[in-house]
Amino acid sequence: MKPIKFLTLTGALLGSAATMAESGGDKAFEKMMQNNRVAMENYAAKQGKNPPQVREYAYGMQLDVVNVVSVTPPITSCGVVPAQMTYEDSSGELNTLRYNVAGECRTRGG
Repeated sequence: MKPIKFLTLTGALLGSAATMAESGGDKAFEKMMQNNRVAMENYAAKQGKNPPQVREYAYGMQLDVVNVVSVTPPITSCGVVPAQMTYEDSSGELNTLRYNVAGECRTRGG
């Protein structure tokens, strides 16, 4: 990935993370996922590929990951939260998986 593309993608994802940290909750998560979707559509267009469709991860699912393009950071929450990963498979197709991760739990006074 060229440096300018990487910086643009990183900026979009960091902006999404900042939005999540400021407002929290489902609304901010959906905004972060929307920003990620737009960034991945732009990436796909620049690469001459079809934009990825989001699929839910299922335990034991066989993955063909050749190159990770994007991973959304976990939101600030003391619980299980959704995240997404976009990757290229061995045929060059873009794929996006939605899955659950532990949130970034931050307690006060610690």
